[in-house]
Amino acid sequence: MKKTALWVLAFVLTAAAAVWQRLSGPTWPIKGEVSILTGEKVRYRLPRSAEVGKDLRVSVTVEGGPVTGFVRCRRVPSHDDWQLLALAREGNELSAFLPEQPPAGKLAYQFMLAREGIMGGRSAVPPEPVVVRFKGHVPLGLLLPHIVAMFLGMLTANRAGFAVVFGEEEPRRYVWPTLSLLAFGGLVMGPLVQKAAFGAYWTGFPVGQDLTDTKTLAVVLAWVWAAVRSQGARRWPVLVAAVLTLAVFAIPHSALGSEIDWTKEAK
Repeated sequence: MKKTALWVLAFVLTAAAAVWQRLSGPTWPIKGEVSILTGEKVRYRLPRSAEVGKDLRVSVTVEGGPVTGFVRCRRVPSHDDWQLLALAREGNELSAFLPEQPPAGKLAYQFMLAREGIMGGRSAVPPEPVVVRFKGHVPLGLLLPHIVAMFLGMLTANRAGFAVVFGEEEPRRYVWPTLSLLAFGGLVMGPLVQKAAFGAYWTGFPVGQDLTDTKTLAVVLAWVWAAVRSQGARRWPVLVAAVLTLAVFAIPHSALGSEIDWTKEAK
């Protein structure tokens, strides 16, 4: 297969993996449509990520008769009781403002709705509480180099794997560009982004459970290993590192990310 075709194939695979990682992650808004007990349809698109600096507006759209209710929310993880927030009506929208949290603070929230004047239980919208995590503002000067370097690192990793699979000469020539890009994007810019967003440079292994930090470290070490082991005619270490990179970056972004454990708060 021609080199240009392999680059195109690598780009398509990288873009697909990046989109999947983003859409499947715990920070992407959750949306849907449900019918409450009295028959009215409720549509929602609810945020799971927010910047600090102001309270967060959340809303649902109601089709049908007059509906009322409240939003319940509480910090997670915590031993807090549910806090009830009044709803405001704006046309067909019902909205409330969630209280701002510090960086890495999380709130679980859920709309509880019923038709006006109807006695009885309320319907939970959505069926399970949504968790939103607050973060600090990340300057574009930090975020853009991080994103570009990580994307290009994934691209050259996939290209290296295809070089091995399709019998291209010298697949090792992609090893050092891949290692350099992933190390810069993940181990240099990544901690700076993490610090701006959540107040800590590193919360993955060995000091925490942040899966994004940990998987980045694992991938960089895999390419260090490939650089050492792919000396001479050995090609398989490059393929192993490329496959591992693709598998690791298929894990949703921000899974097991930074959070404040409110259960440890002094009473």
